Amino acid sequence: MTGSVEPGTSQTHGDTHILHFLVRLPRPMEAVWPRLSTPDGLAAWFTEADVLQPRLGGVVALRGLGAGEVTAWDVDRIVEFTFADAGRLRFHLERAERGSVLRFTHEFRGETESERRWRERFERLVATFDAGTPGTSTPGTSAPDRNAPDRNAPDTGARAPDTPPNGWLT
Repeated sequence: MTGSVEPGTSQTHGDTHILHFLVRLPRPMEAVWPRLSTPDGLAAWFTEADVLQPRLGGVVALRGLGAGEVTAWDVDRIVEFTFADAGRLRFHLERAERGSVLRFTHEFRGETESERRWRERFERLVATFDAGTPGTSTPGTSAPDRNAPDRNAPDTGARAPDTPPNGWLT
């Protein structure tokens, strides 16, 4: 089973742009959620997450978008990030007959994004399930990640001050 990215739609209201995408994914919501809500999952298809506090009101810092806030968090269903310059990104998962559906909205001002760029990102997201992308293994959905760090190995540092080894802040 493979996923698909339906054609995006866009609306413009003054200088505010809203992009919408519907992405059909070949895995259940529980397998897709980590791709949207964890540093490793986001890095596999979208961008590096330097900081991600997994909760409503948490801090998020995504490369290329800057620092922002987690403005919606409903485990296994909805995550929304809001950034001063990059606008609002909302990922909404729903169950589907075969796998799950991701409804995506990006609301922003200016001309910083395009449907083409988001389509490419979502095609990479779909491909992570087909390829079993390292760092995004979900029990029962892909092979173990041979490139993942050994969680039992001693901590060697190499991260921002006050950042725990797993990249999450609480």
